[in-house]
Amino acid sequence: MVWGVLLGLVLLRALLVCLQPLTPAPGDPALRLEGERGPLPVRLEGRLLADPRSWTSGSASQSAAGCSALLQLPVGRSELQFSPCPQPPLRQGWRLAAEGQLRRPRPAAHPLLAGPAERLARHQAASQLQVERVEVLARPSTPVADLRRHIASTLMERAGPERGGVLAALVLGAAVAPLPAEVRELFRAAGLSHALAASGFHLSVLLGAVLPLARRLPPLPRLLLAFGAMGLFVLMAGPQPSVLRAVLMAGIAVLVLECGRQGRPLAILLASALLLLLIWPRWLAEVGFQLSVTATAALVVASGPLERALRLRLPAWCGGWLAPATAVPLAACLWTLPLQLLHFGTVPLYAIPANLLAAPLLTPLTLGAMVLALLTALLPPLATVLVPPLAALAGLLLLLVRGVAGLPMAQWQPGRPTPLLVLLLAAGLLGWQWPGLARRWRRLAPALVALACGLHLALLKADQLLLVHQGHRDLLLARHRGRAALVALQGDGFSCHQAGQLARGLGVARFDWALLLDPLPPDPSGCWQQRAGLVLASADGSPPLLPGRRLQSPGLGAEAIAMASRGLWLQVGRRRWLLLPDRQDFWAWRDQQGAAGAAGARGAADGLWLGFRPGTRERSWLAASAPDQVWISGEVPSPLPSSWRASGPSGSLQQSLS
Repeated sequence: MVWGVLLGLVLLRALLVCLQPLTPAPGDPALRLEGERGPLPVRLEGRLLADPRSWTSGSASQSAAGCSALLQLPVGRSELQFSPCPQPPLRQGWRLAAEGQLRRPRPAAHPLLAGPAERLARHQAASQLQVERVEVLARPSTPVADLRRHIASTLMERAGPERGGVLAALVLGAAVAPLPAEVRELFRAAGLSHALAASGFHLSVLLGAVLPLARRLPPLPRLLLAFGAMGLFVLMAGPQPSVLRAVLMAGIAVLVLECGRQGRPLAILLASALLLLLIWPRWLAEVGFQLSVTATAALVVASGPLERALRLRLPAWCGGWLAPATAVPLAACLWTLPLQLLHFGTVPLYAIPANLLAAPLLTPLTLGAMVLALLTALLPPLATVLVPPLAALAGLLLLLVRGVAGLPMAQWQPGRPTPLLVLLLAAGLLGWQWPGLARRWRRLAPALVALACGLHLALLKADQLLLVHQGHRDLLLARHRGRAALVALQGDGFSCHQAGQLARGLGVARFDWALLLDPLPPDPSGCWQQRAGLVLASADGSPPLLPGRRLQSPGLGAEAIAMASRGLWLQVGRRRWLLLPDRQDFWAWRDQQGAAGAAGARGAADGLWLGFRPGTRERSWLAASAPDQVWISGEVPSPLPSSWRASGPSGSLQQSLS
């Protein structure tokens, strides 16, 4: 009862903190942007909190590479953005003076999209600086960062970028190690991303090797050795939420055992989580913290009963080893399923067999990688001897991961449910798996799961039109009975990436077709071809869809309104919307109305989208002639008619068409 009250109070406090928007403190450079509509030239001085991390935006044919890093200022933080990355590279801990254009980070245009404002708010930063000139003021000694960098670079140099990257991630964690993006995605698709994230598994391997060596030592040296190993783990992996949770839980468990008491794992987990949330309440919103605590709770609470149930159902010749090997990943997968759906909208279908196959490799690989890292720092010649066998093991793990990730439907995309449906699903799964729960609650659990799944499926099958506007980019996504099609105003790589995020969140494996209205789009053979079964784009600056031609799939269609116009009629089920990307398209359609006038315009369409801000003359004509629903991209001066809606400078509009 006491634990429940404490947990409720701490969670409530953490939730209230997470819901509060980030407010810059007096002296934060973000306050200079108040009242400013555009970037502001400034000079900032501070300390780099991490090595700059590279990024690439754009398509394969038109890419812009750069990097970014957080700068700790006297008050607050700001993200430095370099394009291209400075050479020689900047390092963590250096003091810099950076000059450039300061701006507010753009918020996410839609809840399914990742926005820089939300990302930076989790790191207590409220501004971005596009760096034009940078000066290094001081290069203080940073032994820990230098050691991490040396270990990662040495392993990747001797074992290759992929195998060496995996070995480095097993020691430093994927958040610190420079792991190739393709390898990260492969592990995620196979359901093995936790193997590369520094967490309790890696700490248990380390303590499992260290504590037996200290068994015959007196209590004090034994404690010092255990806590020394934990401290080394934190130094290598960094103070990430999952790392500190694992270390704090292990520290409490070691102290309890040394005092001669029997520790209760669930109580230790709750105490660790409560203490961390009291100190860092915003960690409640961190995906890594949520997954770490939930997966550990699954192992503590549900893996034992699942193992016993599996032993009863499996043949005697394999139940002794297969039941415990299956119970651990099964419990973790079931308990973290609601969080997987809430944050990612995908489920790795082969996660359990992948974990069973990878388990014999992960423990020796993790322990070997830790020994190799230690030898790399202390005895480099001996490290050379260990590299070939460990690189071969890492290659075998990569082969397994590639095989699983390449299977059909390796990542099932049911979409991201609403938070209420996630709560229903979580309640149902917990009611089914929590030991000792009353029978009537166990009977209710399947009904809750079925209700959550049924409601989510109904939402996925509903007809819907979605507009996402960001700057000069617009995406219009039409859905009909689980199928989807896309109209994009720009055909650049960023728009394609955003379209992929929307598709994943909405449970769309692939668009039926994508229509790119960009007069000069990049080569669509790359990113866009992966997103849609058919991609139609302009080749010479002319509209991609000409009068007389029609894009069609079941319940979804598009056709041009006039020659030399990008305007379209969009069919979604029984509804018909008119899409007018620019002013020229509006007047082409307006002239086409002719004698039909207002009545003809109103009757022809159920809705109208304008990709530009209408002027006074256009607004007056639309007020008399427009359909019932009018959407406008961008910011439009008020007041607007009651049936008109504007997206704002970065936002979205959504309409159910069922």
